[in-house]
Amino acid sequence: MAKEQRVQKKISKSSQPSTRERRRTSRERPGWLTIGLIVVAAVVVGTVALWPRPKAVSVDAARLADDPALGPATAKVTIVEYGDFGCTTCRAWHKAGILNQILAAYGDKVRFVWRDFPVITPQSPRAAEAGQCAYDQGKFWEYHDLLYERAPALGVSDLKAYATEIGLDTTKFNQCLDSGQHQATVDHDLQDALARGFRGTPSFLVNNQPLIGPPPLQTLQNLINPLLVSGGQ
Repeated sequence: MAKEQRVQKKISKSSQPSTRERRRTSRERPGWLTIGLIVVAAVVVGTVALWPRPKAVSVDAARLADDPALGPATAKVTIVEYGDFGCTTCRAWHKAGILNQILAAYGDKVRFVWRDFPVITPQSPRAAEAGQCAYDQGKFWEYHDLLYERAPALGVSDLKAYATEIGLDTTKFNQCLDSGQHQATVDHDLQDALARGFRGTPSFLVNNQPLIGPPPLQTLQNLINPLLVSGGQ
């Protein structure tokens, strides 16, 4: 009987994991946990990447060439600004009220056109697209003014909040922005600016005459007055 008890004890002891085995198991467990977390993270990232984005409405050639403007197309003088909503100099120029003074002084004789040249901040291209989405709903200039007022807050959530603030149809606006509907529109303007040799903002054309930098009121008047006398030539 004593011999059998000693044998059973030996068997029981041999069936239990050794201290070394327990240590090895405890070391392996965190490794498997890490691998599991990596797999879960990969699945989540893959799901987000494959999640369908809203389908963009194609932009035709006529829309690409359709720029936001103030003043009649028959005006003798057309001023084109290549601007960036993230540009502090552009913002300062607009806040100075020079554009409003020009429009007030010359009325229907001058037309002012906006083209996107988003080269200053990482948020600039998306802000430019948002402006074009607002233009689709007939409120570009309200949106333009609000962006300059609230800059540098130009994140996607900010852009959507501004759309709500000025009373846009937010369902249409968000679909337009999220789908990248106006990436091509913005790029069309950007390539036009680069082709003209512009490298910074703001840049201008006054009846196709290049003008670099934010012009003072007097500079614009000195360009506009002779053009009105000569019939825009």
